[in-house]
This record gives sequence, structure tokens and C-alpha cells, in this order.
Amino acid sequence: MTEQTPPSGATDTSSRAPLDIRTPEQLQAAMGTPYAPSPQQWRAISAPLAPAVVVAGAGSGKTTLMAARVVHLVLTGQVRPDEMLGLTFTTKAASELRTRIRDALRAAGVLDVEQRPLEEEAPDNTLEPTVLTYHAYAANLLSEHGLLIGHEPDTRVITDAARYQLGARVVDSWTGDVRSLSDHPPTVIQNLLALDSAMSEHLVSPADVERVDAEAAESFRRALAEEEAGKNRKTWREPIEKALHAIARRQELLGLVGGYRRLKADLGLMDFSDQIELGARLASEQASVGAVERGKFKVVLLDEYQDTSVAQAVMLGRLFSGPTPETGLGHAVTAVGDPNQAIYGWRGASVSNILGFEHTFPAAAGETVPTYPLTVNRRSDRRILDAANRLAGPLLDAYPQVEPLEAKPEADDGTVEVAVHETHADELTWLTEQVRAVHEGGQSWSEIGVLVRDNQHAADVFDALTAAGVPVEIVGLSGLLRLPEVAEVVAVLTLLHDVTANDALLTLLTGPRWAIGPRDLRLLAERAKEIAGVQTRVEHASVLDHLVSIADGVDPAEVPSLDDALSDPGDLPYSEEARERFGLLAGELRSLRSSVGEPLLDVVRRIIDTTGADVELASAVSPAAEARRDNLDLFVKAVADFQAVDGAVTLPALLAYLTAEDDQGNGLDLATPTLADSVKLLTVHRSKGLEWGTVFLVGTCETRFPSNRSRTLWTSSPAVLPAPLRGDAADLPQLQGHDKPALDAYRQATRAHDAEEELRLGYVAVTRAAHRLAVTSYCWSERATPFGPSDYQRT
Repeated sequence: MTEQTPPSGATDTSSRAPLDIRTPEQLQAAMGTPYAPSPQQWRAISAPLAPAVVVAGAGSGKTTLMAARVVHLVLTGQVRPDEMLGLTFTTKAASELRTRIRDALRAAGVLDVEQRPLEEEAPDNTLEPTVLTYHAYAANLLSEHGLLIGHEPDTRVITDAARYQLGARVVDSWTGDVRSLSDHPPTVIQNLLALDSAMSEHLVSPADVERVDAEAAESFRRALAEEEAGKNRKTWREPIEKALHAIARRQELLGLVGGYRRLKADLGLMDFSDQIELGARLASEQASVGAVERGKFKVVLLDEYQDTSVAQAVMLGRLFSGPTPETGLGHAVTAVGDPNQAIYGWRGASVSNILGFEHTFPAAAGETVPTYPLTVNRRSDRRILDAANRLAGPLLDAYPQVEPLEAKPEADDGTVEVAVHETHADELTWLTEQVRAVHEGGQSWSEIGVLVRDNQHAADVFDALTAAGVPVEIVGLSGLLRLPEVAEVVAVLTLLHDVTANDALLTLLTGPRWAIGPRDLRLLAERAKEIAGVQTRVEHASVLDHLVSIADGVDPAEVPSLDDALSDPGDLPYSEEARERFGLLAGELRSLRSSVGEPLLDVVRRIIDTTGADVELASAVSPAAEARRDNLDLFVKAVADFQAVDGAVTLPALLAYLTAEDDQGNGLDLATPTLADSVKLLTVHRSKGLEWGTVFLVGTCETRFPSNRSRTLWTSSPAVLPAPLRGDAADLPQLQGHDKPALDAYRQATRAHDAEEELRLGYVAVTRAAHRLAVTSYCWSERATPFGPSDYQRT
């Protein structure tokens, strides 16, 4: 028998005598760390090799715990380092977890590898744990075993931006019958990709959608017939007719989804949703793959498990759990996460995965799956944690698995402030003064975070801070799109594609460059109606009434177009300045439309040259102008990065992508703050996992945060997967009938469910601060009625 030697660069842990580590202090000594694990941490670190859940509250040191768990299992001889698998969401998080584990093993003397960059994988012959993103792990599975289900190993994975390019191509070349869908290509592209992704995330086939929709449509038609035979009230019929219209549009959209999937297959491409769907299918259909993975990885650590999708849970459950010990029952899978921070339900995550972990990964016969709480927050001061616990009260009552946060013994009291300002301008003035005062008090700019609920508020905050000379980094493309210098370029791009885009033209007309006043806007709206043959003058109507009325049409051919009025303003009594500016803007748009056939990057640069934005910003010397130049450069880079997968990139594809970014910030895990010494301005969603010494949560007004907007329902949008088909359907509100009262009840139940996720978002915002938290709002802005204080401020 040939004697085996450990691979070069690795310590032979199999020949090392196991250590008897029975106390936190013994592990501390072995690892050489300054602190011993707490009793809470020690229970999770020293847990037996069996399924378990670690509910790690915000700032409780889950990454430290996972690294210590790995070291303990290796030192005590229960597993080798290479028999451990760690999965998390982003590449950055995987690199950090990999480095933390590697450093801990090296410090304990059980890993002898050279230091490498964070993004660099270990050599194949190194005995160290495998740490990957969930998608990278699925990709590895398909590469190694995909042929078992007919998947070609050379299939390329496309970026999120590339999905929009392929979707645009499908929409542009579609020859099928379309009667109900919007004829606005960017909207159709977004809906197509949203439905395709949801079907993959919930492992649903087109036939499943057709079946459920057909059954629902029949029930809606019966309810409609009963209404017509009875009350016949228009207000009772309308919701039912809208639901039927949504189903009809979804049936047409399914045809486009099929075209999109065929195009990906023809080009040898797949997207991230396909990776997980195929991984789940592979694990479900090929039991031998699970046997291989369980033999390879005796211990599995699932980080941020509250953010996993249904398909991810199915894939992992089929691989690492089964009805018998031979098929995985009782395999050592540990999920680490916090249900209170489950804030990505809108993009497919299901908090029921961590709440129902024991159903996916049951313990061995006769045993229960333990939950190990981590409640000691090692980031925030006492008052901040008190505020977080009060805010999370309803969540703590609803989910017994989650416990309140506790302060570390040496924590200070900290500062929590709540302020309601009279006007939006007052809030911004106060914010700039406070940010400068914090910096002058000794904190670096990068130790200050400014959080907003959505990007609508971010542009005003950015303007105020940069005008005051504060260096600000706005995190993510979605934030850039709301800034005036970028919004103007996007508005022009939109008008080059769609002359009926009244909202885009209003962005230009009301912006700082053209500055058209309310009276002239009202007259322009009247002229648009006049050209369209619509009844014009409405005495005493506000500008808003006019603008809303011209944007409410369904058929673009029948919508009064501001662009038509701009080119032919008629003889209405505009101011001389407005009439002159209308002519100049109309001329610019005509000139730019002649260049639409050029490459997109060239079109964007031509817009910037024509509007003179780059010259204006280059000639200014203020810190605000410098920041604006950087923003414009970042946007141009984002367009340049929107590369073609195969063939030309189209304007509808780019607009669909930018609109999705603006609405949802889909590039969630791609945008992280830089290390530059600047104040970080970002949405609360993007702040998850980050921390600052001082946090200002601004614009926390009634109806704004918590938001009073509810997610779109399958009974009103074709892009939404029918709720009964979702893998987490048992945990979501469901339609209990098909008449108006049932639809109203369904909407109300969904609002209550959404309010719970909004509460989790508030909890995430509050727990980002270490020492000072300020939550502010304002009463008056441009709207006619005042805002009240947020419920979160009252807590």
C-alpha cells in the first residue's frame, strides 16, 4: 500500500492528534485570539455534527463564530478543513468569510498556505474549506454533473445587464399575436424578465402558470357573470375585469418567456436564476450527486440563510438532506441568519426558509433541530439597541426563534435622536450642519452614513451635502439615476426612443437648464390636448391636474404628447423666455434623434456634448461640481459596461435596464461602498451588512418610511407569478374568492404582510449605527398636504 502525503502547501491534519477542547478558554488559547467565545457563541461553536440554526442578531459576530466553528471541528479531529463547505451571497462576502476562516486556521497551526488576494481561490491541492457564493456552488455542480440532466458544461453565464439585451431582442423580433400587452418595449422587457426569473426561483413551468391562470380566469368570469346578473355595478365589475386583463397579458407574456428561453439555449447561455433552477433539478433527479457532495463535505455552513430563495433551499435540501441517514438525514448543515433582517422578499427571497429550516433539514430520528441564538450585539451602544428592540417588538412577538438584542458589557450609552423639521429644506440644512460637526469633532467622513428609504430622496441629500463641500459617495447605479446631471441624460435617451414619454420631457422642462414655470407648463399641456383633439381648457385646474391628465391615456396614439406641443406650441400666451426655450429644446431633440442609429455609447456622449453638461461642470470649481463630474463619468462607464452578448445593444434594452435599476436597484450585490474617505449615501436596502459610527436616517416621513406602497399582485400585473404557485405559498396571503370583496381582502392581507417586511427594513436601518443614530423627517415639501411623523419615529 502506497503511503499518501499531504499536498504541497498544506498541513497534514489527518495525522495530527486531536485536541481535547472543552471550554471557550481552551479554544481561545489554541487560536491565539484576545477574547474567549461567549457562552452563547460557545454553544454554537461546540455543537455536535447535526442540523442546526444559528439566529445571529445584527452585529452579533456571525462571521467570527463561523470561523471559530471551523477551527474547533478541525482541531478536535471531527473533520478535515477540506471537508467543510461555506456558502454566502456576494463575492465580497465569500472572500471575507474565506479569508477569516483561512486566517483562523493558520493562526491555530492547522493550515500552512501563503497569503493570497481576497478574490483568489486556493490551489486545488490545498486542504482548506471551500467557500463560495450560492450561485458559484450551483455553477460548480452543473460543471461537474450537468451532463446527467443534459446540461452542456460550456454554457456561459450572462450578467443581469445582458438579460435585458436578450429580452430586447426577443421583444423586437416577436411575431406572435399580441393583443393585451403594453406596446412600450422597455416595460415588456422588464415584465418578461421578471416573470421568467420568478418561474425559475420557484421551480414553476409555463404549463403550471397556464393551468392556474385558466382556473382563475374561469372563476373570475363566473363572478363577473353573477355581478352582471345581479347588482351590475361598475365599481364591482372593474376589479374583476382588471384581474382578467392581467391574466390575458400574462398568457401573452408566457410566449415571450418561451422565446427568451429558446434564445438562451440557442446561444449557449444561462442567467443566475437558471443556475439555481438547474442545480435544484440536478439535485432532485440525480440522487448520486447528493451522495457525492455529502461524501465531499461533512459540514455545511449556510450564511445569510434568511435571504435564500425557494429554489436555493430545494437544491441544498435535496443534496444534503434525505429520509434516511444514508441519503442525508441528520447531515451537519448549519444555517446562519437573522429573520429580522429578511428584507429581499421582493426579489425572490423567502424568510420561511430559515423559519422552517427543520423541515428542509430534519435531524436524525428522535432528535430535534436546535436553535442557537446570538443576541449580544458587538457594534452598537445601548440606546441604539433599545430603539432597535422597541421597533422590532411585533417581530419578536411573532417569531419565538428571534430574541431581543443585548449590549456588550463594555458598551456606552450612545445617542439616539428624533427630529421633525418644518420643511424639507430645513431637514437638509440641519443634516449638512450635523455632518460637518461630526467630522470636525474627529470622525472621518467615511465613518458617517446617510440612509434613505428610496432613491427619490437621495438626489436632494446629495445636492445639499456636496453644495456644503462635504465629500459624498452615492452607492450604486440606481442612486446615480436620480441625480440631475444623470437624470437629464436618461430623460433625453427616453425621448429619443419614445416621443410620448411625457414624464421624461417634464424632467427636462422643469430641470435647472430649461426652468419652465408652472404657467407655461399649463399652457403647453393645453396645447398638447388641443393637438390630440382632446377637450382643452379646464378653468381653475392646477398644473398637476393638467400634467396627470395627459399622462393617463392607455393607447400612446391617443395620449396628448408634450413633445408635439413643444414642436408646435401654437399661439397661446407663453412668456417670451418659455417660447424661445421650447424652440431650442425641440431643435436639440430633432438633432439628437438623427443619431439614434449610432452605438449607444456614442449617443450618450453626443447628448452630453449637446446639453453642455460636461463643459459646464468642467468649468466650475466647487466641490459639488467635481462630484457631479464624477457622477456623469460613472454613468457613462455603466453604459460602456452594458456590453452586447451577441450583436448590437439596443436603446430599449438599455432603458429597460436603467428603469429596473431605478425602481428596484437590481444590481444589489454589485454596488458596495469604496474605501474613499467620503460620506456614504445609500438606500437602506444597500446598507445591510454595513456599519458606521454615526448614521443619519433622513426623510422618515409618514407614508414614506414605512412606505405605504404595497407590492404588485398577480391579479393586477402580468409580470407577477400567481401566488398559489410560489414555493412559499403557505406563508403568504392567498386569494380566497374571485369577486370584489375577495380581491379587496387579498390586497389588504398583502399590505399587512408587506408591512412586516418594511418593519424589518426599519430594523436594518436602526442597527447600522455604532454610537449615534439620528432619525429625521419633515412636514412640508412640494406637495399640497403636510407629512406627519413616521411610525418609526414614534416607537
